[in-house]
Amino acid sequence: MQPELQEFLLWAIKNKGKIIGVILGLILGWMAIAYGILKTLFVLILVFLGYWLGSRSDREQNLRGVLDSFFSDSRK
Repeated sequence: MQPELQEFLLWAIKNKGKIIGVILGLILGWMAIAYGILKTLFVLILVFLGYWLGSRSDREQNLRGVLDSFFSDSRK
């Protein structure tokens, strides 16, 4: 592997949070300009909901159980 490429990859791995943050900022900025703030916020809420459901599914290893607990009536 070329030394410049290897050095760049090491830098990218070291700063992956910054790189992801910049990419997300660009995407969200573009969405806010193109579609408006409310539509962008709606998409963000759905993304966070999907992340949360996926995270619970990863921990419980069963998406059906996560969805059942999410939509169950806890007042029974």
